[in-house]
Amino acid sequence: MNGYDVILIGGGLAGLTAAIHLAQNGRAVCLIEKAKYPHHKVCGEYVSNEVVPYLQSLGVSLSENSVVIDSLQLSTVTGQHLELNLPLGGFGISRYAFDHLLFQRARQLGVEFVFEAATSITFHENSFECIAATGKKYQAEIVIGAFGKRSQLDKKLKRDFMNRKSSWLGVKCHYEYSDLPNNRVALHNFQGGYGGLSRTETGAVNFCYLASYESFKRYKNIDCFNTGVVRQNPFLDRFLAEAKPVFDAPLSIAQISFEEKKPIENHIIMCGDAAGLIHPLCGNGMAMAIHSAKIASERILQYFDEESYDRARLEFDYETAWKAAFTKRLSTGRRLQAVLLNESISKIAMATVAKSSWLLKKLIAQTHGKPLIC
Repeated sequence: MNGYDVILIGGGLAGLTAAIHLAQNGRAVCLIEKAKYPHHKVCGEYVSNEVVPYLQSLGVSLSENSVVIDSLQLSTVTGQHLELNLPLGGFGISRYAFDHLLFQRARQLGVEFVFEAATSITFHENSFECIAATGKKYQAEIVIGAFGKRSQLDKKLKRDFMNRKSSWLGVKCHYEYSDLPNNRVALHNFQGGYGGLSRTETGAVNFCYLASYESFKRYKNIDCFNTGVVRQNPFLDRFLAEAKPVFDAPLSIAQISFEEKKPIENHIIMCGDAAGLIHPLCGNGMAMAIHSAKIASERILQYFDEESYDRARLEFDYETAWKAAFTKRLSTGRRLQAVLLNESISKIAMATVAKSSWLLKKLIAQTHGKPLIC
C-alpha cells in the first residue's frame, strides 16, 4: 500500500491546482484521475482574472497560452442584446490546454499520478484508504474529492443531491469562425437554455451550452435540437450556419446538478464542482474551482504544520471559508438563471439593464470574486 500526505481524487482544475499548491509546499501528493492528459471536457472555457495572481504564485503562466477577454455580449431568445466591458475581465483557454499545463507543473513538482478510476474511499482511525480500478490501494491522512459534477463516488458516499434527478444537459464543440472578436465572451439564450461563445488559445471558438432535459427530449439528437431550438436565437442561428466544427462530434454530459452540496462529506474535503456548481451563465465556474483549491490547500498545510490544528478544526474552517466565498455567488447564479430562462421576465430584465450598464456590472460582480491575494 502506497502512503501519502494527501490524495486527490479527480484531476480537473480543482484537483490539479490543489496538487500543485501542496507539492510546492513539500507535501507528498498523489492524484488519481481516470483519463490521461491532454483531453477535452464539456466546459465554457472562460476564466475570470481573479485567479491570475494565485496561479502565478504556483508557477503557472498563462500569458502565452490564452486569449485576453474583456467584453461581454448578452442576448435574449429573440435576439434583443447588449454589450459592455467586463469590470475585471478574464481569459479564454481550452480545458485541453489548461489542464495539461497544470498537469505538467504538478509533475514537475513531484506529484504522483495514477491514471485509473477511483472506486472507493474509506476513512478509519484518522486515515483514508482509496482503491483504484485495478484493485491497488493508496493511503493518506487527507483526501480531497475533486471528481466533478457527478460521479459514481457521489453515489457510493450517499450524497444527498444524488437522490434528486437532475434535468440539465451540457453540450460543447469547437468551431472555426471568424466573426467573433477575440476579446469577447458572448452569452446567448434560447428556449430552455443558454450557450456561451468565446475564443480559445488555438483560435477556435468554443460553443458550450446548457439545455433543460424537458426542452431537449423532444428531439432525437443534438443536430435536431440545434436546428429546432438553439437556432431560434438569431445570433446562434448565424453562428451555426457559418461556423465549421473542429471536432468530429460534439461532447455532451447529462445529469448536471445545481443542487446544494456539502463541502465536507465523510471527512473528505470537496473542491470544485464536487462541492458546488455555479450556473454556466455566470462564467465563473473555472475560477471558483481554482479558488476552492486554494482555500483547501491553505488549511491542509496548516493542519500538517500546527500540532494543535486537528481534523475537526480543519473541516470546520474549510466549510466556513468555502461558504463565505461561494454561497452568495451560487445563490445569485440560481436567481439569474430563473430570470433568463423565463422569456417574458428576461425581456423586461434586458430592457432594464440595457439602460444601465452599472446594474449589469453589479450583477457580474456578485458572481465573481476579487483577485486572490497570495
